[in-house]
Amino acid sequence: MALIADDPDAPRGTFVHWVIYNLPPDTRGLPEDVPNQQILPSGAAQGVNGAGSVGYMGPCPPSGTHRYFFKVYALDTELGLGAGATNEEVLDAMEGHVLGEGQLMGTYRRR
Repeated sequence: MALIADDPDAPRGTFVHWVIYNLPPDTRGLPEDVPNQQILPSGAAQGVNGAGSVGYMGPCPPSGTHRYFFKVYALDTELGLGAGATNEEVLDAMEGHVLGEGQLMGTYRRR
């Protein structure tokens, strides 16, 4: 499985908040505070976010309300990518291997 979280309302275009892939097929959730490590104990790999670092980067819109999309993909194979892949590299590697997908959208606004 793979998960990509992004914000299409960012001022400079879509900002990627999280890329995580090669999640084991029996994954039923992710714990709070997933460490910013390239390879997790489960064997899952994390990619590079929009700030150029590995791991999850939470919402922090500069102004207004932004939409945050969490997209999960069920795949028929592990992706042949090392840790630290970009969003684009993961999407390219997934091509032809997506069995199903789901999406959750939430909004966030700074106070």
